[in-house]
Amino acid sequence: MKPLDNKFWLFLVLSLASGLFIGWVDSRPNWDDTGITVLLILVATFIIGFFAKNRVWVFALIVGLCVLGFNVILHNNYGSVLSFVFAFIGAYSSVIFKKLIILNN
Repeated sequence: MKPLDNKFWLFLVLSLASGLFIGWVDSRPNWDDTGITVLLILVATFIIGFFAKNRVWVFALIVGLCVLGFNVILHNNYGSVLSFVFAFIGAYSSVIFKKLIILNN
């Protein structure tokens, strides 16, 4: 197993920051737009997954946990457990997209 490099820690911090921001926005009392929350999760994990070399599942897990954590702690709402699904879709679709670009070049 390779040691963790500086890029891993950078992406870890970025995924934590984006997950906390999305979770904070989603947990606002007057926020009721699930579509934008899902879009933010997809875009954040896609971008992080595209530039990360490996371990994209870690970054998707962090974003999903942050969004779920905000909703569970503040509102006792477990409905945002689906944020994991969208976080993993975003992260792994970037991996597939990256492989398609490399194969076509």
